[in-house]
Amino acid sequence: MKKSNFVAMILGTIGMVFFALGMCMALIEEWGMFRQGIMAGVVGLVILLITLLVWRRMEGKEPIKLSGKTVGTVVLAIFGALLLGVGMCFSMVFGKMVLGVVIGPVGIVALLMLISLTKGLK
Repeated sequence: MKKSNFVAMILGTIGMVFFALGMCMALIEEWGMFRQGIMAGVVGLVILLITLLVWRRMEGKEPIKLSGKTVGTVVLAIFGALLLGVGMCFSMVFGKMVLGVVIGPVGIVALLMLISLTKGLK
């Protein structure tokens, strides 16, 4: 394993743990930690952004150019991840299984659309 991939794996894991914990803290009412959850989620997103920048620099790749497609891809990824997480919370935490089973797969479909959006169809 190359050093750049190892560093990206470690930073990505730390960022995702912060983001996932922040989502749980914000969405589970019994915990009463909405503001702290938002802060933990933002910290996780910042770490993930730093991970991307560090990995690209270690690989010697040029910086990402912001275009409409790039912004749309990021928005779709965030939307899909949030829908999947909300669907899981409805199913497992709030006891609204039907609503969770409807919302969760919509998030999965949104995330699957990223494959054709980024790689294209042949």
